[in-house]
Amino acid sequence: MAQNDDFYTHDRPNHPTLPEDRPRGGAARSPKGGKTWGAVAIVVVVVALVVVGIALFP
Repeated sequence: MAQNDDFYTHDRPNHPTLPEDRPRGGAARSPKGGKTWGAVAIVVVVVALVVVGIALFP
């Protein structure tokens, strides 16, 4: 049976540290939008369906 040190270092590269996915300290980016009109349209359609359903089947 292999020693614990050999087991964990067997498949690791020589320098196992990775660069950060999200570097800290950078400038803030503006949030991506554009989904508000789609959400408003869905809400309007649902409300319209409820109102029409209540009006047709009182």
